[in-house]
Amino acid sequence: MTRFAKLAVAAAVATFILIAVGGLVRATDSGLGCPDWPLCFGDWLPPADLHAWIEHTHRLIAAVFVGPLVGAIGLITVFTKRRRDLPLLLAAIAAGVLVIVQSLIGAAVVLEGLAAELVTAHLGMALVVFAAVIFIAERATHGPMPAAHARPGLTKLVALTAVVVFGQMLLGSWVTGQQAGLAYADFPLMNGSLVPAVLGNEQAVHLAHRGLSLVVAGLVVWTAISIHRSTDAPLPRRLATWLVVFIVVQIALGGLNVISRLSAVFVVPHLAVGAALWGASVWLMLTTRRLRPSEMAARTSAPAPGPMDTVRAYISLTKPRIIELLLVTTVPTMVLAQGGFPSLWLMVAVVAGGTLAAGGANAINMYVDRDIDHLMGRTRHRPLPRHAVSPRGALWFGIGLSVLAFVFLALTVNVLSAVLALSATAFYVFVYTMWLKRSTPQNIVIGGAAGCVPVLVAWAAVTGEVGLPALVLFAIVFYWTPPHFWALALRYRGDYAAAGVPMLPVVRGEAETARQIVLYTVALIAVSLLLLPVAGMGWIYLVSAVVLGAVFLLQAVRLRRDAGNGRAAISLFRYSISYLTLLFAAVAADALLRFPLA
Repeated sequence: MTRFAKLAVAAAVATFILIAVGGLVRATDSGLGCPDWPLCFGDWLPPADLHAWIEHTHRLIAAVFVGPLVGAIGLITVFTKRRRDLPLLLAAIAAGVLVIVQSLIGAAVVLEGLAAELVTAHLGMALVVFAAVIFIAERATHGPMPAAHARPGLTKLVALTAVVVFGQMLLGSWVTGQQAGLAYADFPLMNGSLVPAVLGNEQAVHLAHRGLSLVVAGLVVWTAISIHRSTDAPLPRRLATWLVVFIVVQIALGGLNVISRLSAVFVVPHLAVGAALWGASVWLMLTTRRLRPSEMAARTSAPAPGPMDTVRAYISLTKPRIIELLLVTTVPTMVLAQGGFPSLWLMVAVVAGGTLAAGGANAINMYVDRDIDHLMGRTRHRPLPRHAVSPRGALWFGIGLSVLAFVFLALTVNVLSAVLALSATAFYVFVYTMWLKRSTPQNIVIGGAAGCVPVLVAWAAVTGEVGLPALVLFAIVFYWTPPHFWALALRYRGDYAAAGVPMLPVVRGEAETARQIVLYTVALIAVSLLLLPVAGMGWIYLVSAVVLGAVFLLQAVRLRRDAGNGRAAISLFRYSISYLTLLFAAVAADALLRFPLA
């Protein structure tokens, strides 16, 4: 191991210790042990008070160890030949910037009196820095990643596990910030029941944390089994085993937190083990990315599909990536409707219900389109064309999810949101999939309205009605859909032609499609600006809408100049996803931070 790699390892260890000591600060209520920043009671040395010294120790570790170590990594990377390794350079710069941001958030935590949002952001930033220095240490030890990827699906599974662990860590911090750690004072039951009857805000947060821990445990076990079945390499197998150990200890510590009434003896290890679980999952993800074909477990024949293969097939029926895109619009819309963050329980309920509704519609769509999916290279690997799921099973699965979504939203949110979600499913299945898709090149223009309904569901969830701002948000997604989807259709024009689907590039040609993309992009930019007067948006949204729209239009014009360029089409398609994500993020940021135009 080189000295640079050892430096990165030292930075990772120091960051882990900093996170653990941060847990001690929270567990002992020492967050305001030094009520000013960067001084402590107006001096560089704290008074003879335990809480002051605990908080001051946390600051010292950040200032004396983490900051200088990460800074040294950045300087060495920038001013030596290591800067030629672009991923390493970006990680080193990002880590340095994030440490500075981390210290500023830490100051804000103190000055704002331990606001839950800032405390959660403070932990989240520390976890990101931890992941960055682990990446740097791993890359400094083993060099750039190999071009060949022996098992990409395995890496994606580990990455998913890491993301969910990260979310669970932030949710745990939010539980603490909301003083919800003892919302249910028994374990593993909740007020003596497996399913609690009453859900206030604190109870909902606590319940969500317990529920997500089961998801994390399931993913960890799934990951460990997959690793042990897939490779004989010792390091990933050891890391996978440690993940299982960590999650078992973590759940046990969570129970002891409740039983001990949040004793620091258990609260601090709970956070430390969680951070270790996060770090190990990041390390495992990097390790699996380096697996060579020779390190994969030998198989004499193709294995028979197992229960998890069937589960994955049914999950694929829901088109998870499309669901992610639909839900990107949901939470920002709720923030705008509320003028701040709605209750966590309401956001979780709307997102969960929306996921069920979209998943059900997508599963039914795959059932209807099974006769053409096997003709298209882009879709022939879906569950039905490759016979991973029976057609009847897919249909009933989709219907079941749709019914469950309606009942869930009606019970947990309101009937209007449930009706809107059901109407989107019906429109998508009967109007778009069964009629428009195979009959007119305007299919995606009209049929795309189904993908706009989540903003109405979100608005209705908060306000109980569909307001004018919600209709403008609906229109934004409506005008965004054609250029987004037509860019993809340009790339796969041959597929649609082979399947007999009259997409615009097939019927009118590439040049006309590119022209229509430009026209709809102009309309999209205009409609996005309507939100300014309708919803009283401020500078954050204005600047974001103008800049993002200008880049969108530039990409569309570039595509029109060379409509047959598949690479330009895919570039526009990918940017369109970023556009929608960032525009709605700007909606939420504007509603929260409020920099009015007047």
